Amino acid sequence: MKRLLAGFVGGVGLGALLRRLRRRASTAELSPAEELRSKLAAAEARVEAVEQEPAPDDPAPDADVPVDELDARRRDVHERARQSLDELA
Repeated sequence: MKRLLAGFVGGVGLGALLRRLRRRASTAELSPAEELRSKLAAAEARVEAVEQEPAPDDPAPDADVPVDELDARRRDVHERARQSLDELA
């Protein structure tokens, strides 16, 4: 009777082990190349989705500003940043 019970418990344990190994093998991680391919495909899908969106009707906020004024703004921003860095040092 003890042998029958031991054989039964051993069989159940072996079955559980085999089931776990099969499940792990079926959900094995992707190889690095396959992982990169899937990331690339996802990125391409996002790019296509963005490209298919309609463009906004409003022009860019700086579209009406002359180039000289934009350059002056940039110089001013850079000068303020340099002053802030000098104050921190």
